[in-house]
Amino acid sequence: MDERACDGSAGDVDYGAVGGGYAEHRRPDPRIAARIDRALGAARTVVNVGAGAGSYEATSREVTAVEPSAAMRAQRPPHLAPAIDAVAEQLPFADDSFDAAMTTFSVHQWSDPAAGLRELRRVARGPVVVLTCDPRRVRDFWLYAYCPEVLDTEARRYPGIDALASALGGTVAVEPVPIPLDCSDGFNEAYYGRPERLLDPGARRACSAWSFVDEPARTRFADALRRDLADGTWDARHGALREQRFLEGSLVLLRALPD
Repeated sequence: MDERACDGSAGDVDYGAVGGGYAEHRRPDPRIAARIDRALGAARTVVNVGAGAGSYEATSREVTAVEPSAAMRAQRPPHLAPAIDAVAEQLPFADDSFDAAMTTFSVHQWSDPAAGLRELRRVARGPVVVLTCDPRRVRDFWLYAYCPEVLDTEARRYPGIDALASALGGTVAVEPVPIPLDCSDGFNEAYYGRPERLLDPGARRACSAWSFVDEPARTRFADALRRDLADGTWDARHGALREQRFLEGSLVLLRALPD
């Protein structure tokens, strides 16, 4: 396992350095939340691994949150229980401790995703629910024309769907998750019809892949997008997206049941 960063972050991102505005820009979207809730089924007790600031934790369930980053734990709102300081690959729970397990936008940041998913399977009696992105589709987004580095990074970091299913074992269902036009969870594709939002450095910092992109590339991206928005080039190419209610992008939901 990789050495943990100063604030406890594990994996390839130091959230003590880049995660300060995460809670502001990465607010759970209710339509995505509804899909996660359906996937968890009747589970009463749920462990949320890589819980961050608490996105998608249903207050109607008994949720135990696990988050290694102190910066992210500090952003959890008061109505949620404090998160346990631990990493996915070494969960401090006995076998079959929970009715279900979940992780959202986190597995690609683990130092050993397969080991972490096996841990989720170990501690959950029922479904394991994973919200992630399909690396085969992340480059389909218009952002690739402006900053290929950031989507190349995402494609490299996200484990393949087959690899995730293999690590989870059992019966695994995979469903695409449509991204709404007014999505409140500010990952890159959430701004598919609102390109101006990605000119905000805070919005970009809330997507961990941007931390792998150097300053010249970020400046080049912002200059090019600002220019194309001002002269109408972006709208000539992609303007229909401003009225498209949902995007079938790279976002997927996996639900694994034990044999």
